[in-house]
Amino acid sequence: MLRSLYIQNYALIEKLDIGFETGFSVITGETGAGKSIILGAIGLLLGQRADVKAIRRGASKCIIEARFDISAYGMRPFFEENELDYDAKECILRREILPSGKSRAFINDTPVSVTQLKSLGEQLIDIHSQHQNLLLADSHFQLRVVDTMAGNFSLLSDYQREYRSWHELLREYARLQDENRSGREEEDYLRYQLSQLEEAQLKEGEQEELEVEQQTLQHAEEIKGELAVIQGYLHEEETGVVPLLNAALSKMKSLSRLYPEIDELVGRIESDYIDLKDIASSVDHSQDSLSVDPDRLSWVENRLDIYYSLQQKHRVSTTVELLALRDSFADKLTRIENYDEELSELRRKIEVQERRVSELVGKLSSERRKAADQISRTLTERVKPLGMPNLRFEIEISPRQQYDENGGDIIRFLFSANKNQPLQSVSEVASGGEISRLMLSLKALIAHAMALPSIVFDEVDTGVSGEIADKMAGIMREMAECMQVISITHLPQVASLGQTHYRVYKSDTETSTATHLIKLSEKERIEEIARMLSGSSLTAAALDNARELLKRNDLKDGKK
Repeated sequence: MLRSLYIQNYALIEKLDIGFETGFSVITGETGAGKSIILGAIGLLLGQRADVKAIRRGASKCIIEARFDISAYGMRPFFEENELDYDAKECILRREILPSGKSRAFINDTPVSVTQLKSLGEQLIDIHSQHQNLLLADSHFQLRVVDTMAGNFSLLSDYQREYRSWHELLREYARLQDENRSGREEEDYLRYQLSQLEEAQLKEGEQEELEVEQQTLQHAEEIKGELAVIQGYLHEEETGVVPLLNAALSKMKSLSRLYPEIDELVGRIESDYIDLKDIASSVDHSQDSLSVDPDRLSWVENRLDIYYSLQQKHRVSTTVELLALRDSFADKLTRIENYDEELSELRRKIEVQERRVSELVGKLSSERRKAADQISRTLTERVKPLGMPNLRFEIEISPRQQYDENGGDIIRFLFSANKNQPLQSVSEVASGGEISRLMLSLKALIAHAMALPSIVFDEVDTGVSGEIADKMAGIMREMAECMQVISITHLPQVASLGQTHYRVYKSDTETSTATHLIKLSEKERIEEIARMLSGSSLTAAALDNARELLKRNDLKDGKK
């Protein structure tokens, strides 16, 4: 329940800090005093759009903060899911609006998104305004009422999960069909491209090897000539490096008998001699093996042309990319060949999933029909005493052509306030006052099922008076036995049944106007109700009437 509300620099409110009580509370005040401002502030905690114009002129920021007692509502899952600190007793929601237009939201002093704030706020408090009366004609609201009374939320959640899975399969089937059609259209093209790449017998690394060989074959004559020169440098009898080094080695070995210190150099020269002989042998082999082979060069060039033309055709630059294309074409063709099998398997899955969905649709419809009968009977009983003795109310449930996220039912609230009037859609025949009474009765009906800590009624009694207003107040008082109910009202009958009474008023100075909210004492309450009965002038008769109205409250509370 709402424990306290703190508002700073919002619209006409400079600073407001007020506590709220359990049970049934009423808020009264003259038109324009600022009741809508307070509701607007609470609305910000429920994620409503922040308007920079709402900041009080000259203020650095606007702050709205509400403290809720959540000890009886098991809200740990929400806090764990959103990784927020959990206090089993109290929860604090805060919203700040800056002149720049930026808005910040907090839960228990931890920054959160407005979406998170809204999600939690809607679990803590419900604001029922006159605008909400329009929901009575909304098919989604009607469905939600029936599901709430039926206790269908777990069943509906299961259905929606299966429904989404079913639709995902249908989307996959449609996508696969499109893929199959386009695949069949390009099958011949793919086979032609694949056959070209397979016939080419491409090998990774072959292109690079062929390019080296081509270079060699193209310059074979030049290479052989240069190798012959090198052979001369190495082998020439008198001037070649190998014979000269061999002669030097022989001299050094002879000298080592007389000069042993040269032995180290002998070893080094001998190692170099062996290396040079090996090099000379390799040069000889290269010179002998290298031949001018026009046929081989032609074959190499033709082979390279295959690589180059395929790369140009497919707009790639490497053999690796060509091989990847070949594998891709092969995979696509394999997939095309398997489409029929895949589609058949997917059809089987769709049929299985559709049976699951249909089964849950049937269960939902059954539970909704049971709840609809109960709602119709109970609501009729509740509303008849509210000035509509000839009321008939029914909930029509008909099958929809196609299932949607909410199942296979179309729900309509049918209404007739007169004996000879046929049942028609609520939106077509109900007046504003009748809709107000219906909505109040519905809220009272589903209050227990919703397990909502707090509800605020904003002038739900509009369009009624006298005995009817009295009975509507009785309904709200009854609701307050299981939840906190706050009613903003202009009717003394409603105000007098409140267990706690608050007054909204404006004060004016030379420079500003401010809105205030105060809790009334017993004496102040009598005077406030007297004003509501007689206007601004407090007559003795009005005061007596106010006391009489309040006596009913005392009797309901068991006071004498």
